[in-house]
Amino acid sequence: MDIIKSRNRWFILSAVIIIAGLLAMPINALRGVGILNFDVEFIGGTVMEINIGQTFDINKDIKPIVVEITGEDNPQITKLGAQGVAIKTKSIDANTRKELYNALKNKFNLHEKDDLLNVSDVSPTISSEMQVRAMQALLLASILMLIYITFRFKDWKFGLAAVIPLIHDVLIVFTVYSIGRVPVNNSFIAAILTIVGYSINDTIVIFDRIRENRKVIKRGDLEGLVNKSISQSIVRSINTSVTTSITVIVLYFLGVSSIKEFALPLIIGIVAGTYSSIFIASPLWYVFSKKPVKKQA
Repeated sequence: MDIIKSRNRWFILSAVIIIAGLLAMPINALRGVGILNFDVEFIGGTVMEINIGQTFDINKDIKPIVVEITGEDNPQITKLGAQGVAIKTKSIDANTRKELYNALKNKFNLHEKDDLLNVSDVSPTISSEMQVRAMQALLLASILMLIYITFRFKDWKFGLAAVIPLIHDVLIVFTVYSIGRVPVNNSFIAAILTIVGYSINDTIVIFDRIRENRKVIKRGDLEGLVNKSISQSIVRSINTSVTTSITVIVLYFLGVSSIKEFALPLIIGIVAGTYSSIFIASPLWYVFSKKPVKKQA
């Protein structure tokens, strides 16, 4: 497998995906729906929890009513158990709440005393200070990993080639959330920091192989060195990621809402991390290490 020869294809593919996500953010802002679909934990709002008492389809039975009455194009609606629903919207007044409940009440024959489980206004729990702290933690973690890997491999090129893919993985997750309008909440911040710690593992394994193979492969054959190291590590990297992904996917489909919100960005991050370790990190090290060809006079 000649990954190094095709390195520009991988770089372009990643760039196209990331640019698409970055462009989607201002487009979303111009549409008036925000650059990302921030949950009430970021912006505050109203939460209504209702026992429907029968099976229902969120997109067919609940969402059209919520959109019509609240005027919000993208309310966050999730199931509570088998027959309950949680509706999260921007802050709405008492009259709108009553109108919304009455519409659902008439459709599903609800009883207000028994089926209206909770109505509350939620203040933003993730302040701007917490968001800044999360960015600082991400930056600090990247710098410390850059320093550690540089000292461990005694080569700054390894450190830089390991950290850039971490930024790549985070941007891929943001792309999916931006284009897919997936709700961003406090679980998202925790998942991003987890992805950074996880993604570095496969990269380190491949870099270890490169360091070991440098002792036996003739000097100057950087392309052969990197390709061989990737070939020796790729099965292990994919198997590890598949095993981890199976566990997280099961959690996503069988877990409660809060678990799903944490599992989704992890699934995206694991896939992006495996891809970047093989197709981005090692080719980057090759680019950094390759000596420029001197032009003949």
